[in-house]
Amino acid sequence: MSVMSKPLTGRKVLMIAVGAFGIIIAVNLVMAWQAVSTFPGLEVKNSYVASQQFDKNRAAQEALGWTVSPDYSDGKLSLVVRDNSGLPAKVKTLKALIGRTTHVREDVEPKFDYVGGIFVTPLQLGPGAWLIHLDAEAADGTHFRQRIDLFVKG
Repeated sequence: MSVMSKPLTGRKVLMIAVGAFGIIIAVNLVMAWQAVSTFPGLEVKNSYVASQQFDKNRAAQEALGWTVSPDYSDGKLSLVVRDNSGLPAKVKTLKALIGRTTHVREDVEPKFDYVGGIFVTPLQLGPGAWLIHLDAEAADGTHFRQRIDLFVKG
């Protein structure tokens, strides 16, 4: 038994090349559309004005000496805010925006309860990478802002 194969012609090579590049271009277009359609937009309205206050606000926030430790388990998100001494920080207000790092579809702004020095909220987070944008105010009026990465095991 002999197997006859068709010869590789210039037309076949052209079709293979056009098909391969067609797939690459199609994938790039889909990825670009996904990136643009899920981008939340600008972080600040005027970056120049925001930069004028940045160093002042950073110094005030660093003077607080706060550290924030997140924990997620059993459908509850806990945030422990400590001062320089390791004691619960004197937090006047606290709010957080929690969402995925790649899109805004799952963003939530839960209400936290203060229980025994820990801020707690019931929250259902799927497995993977999450981002917490924390915005708090100290008893003396100093603003504290921090971006915290959280990974939920699945």
